[in-house]
Amino acid sequence: MSESSTPALPVTFRPGRTRAVLLTVGVAMFAAITAVALLLERLGSGERMAFVFTAVLFLAVLVMLSRPKVVADSEGVTVVNITRTRRLAWAEILRVNLRPGDPWVFLDLSDGTSLPALGIQPGIAKEAAIRDARALRALADSRGAGVEAA
Repeated sequence: MSESSTPALPVTFRPGRTRAVLLTVGVAMFAAITAVALLLERLGSGERMAFVFTAVLFLAVLVMLSRPKVVADSEGVTVVNITRTRRLAWAEILRVNLRPGDPWVFLDLSDGTSLPALGIQPGIAKEAAIRDARALRALADSRGAGVEAA
């Protein structure tokens, strides 16, 4: 896909590798902590439950961290971040930014604010994040009030 082409809608952008790592580590940690709780002979049932509860908390946090995504459809964009989801009409998005050193994409909005879109982040997969940011920028430019970002 060239920089000026737009993907077919609906399209979902998410950091696939980062998500895979977080979920794999979460499940592995849960299994390891639970195994330790079951294998330690000196632990009482309350202590075992505390271990398992701690493992569940770790897993829950990593599942929440793996949640971010950006979903674009014909009506607009839904930005799902760690604890918050926001729906935007295409006209609300003025610019899609992913500058060198940015941890994720930022959407400049018509109300003068900027919204982080954690669903596109260059952490583990920089090339994929750049490709996704360009695709979202092309969609915003073609469907809304978007202006070309440098």
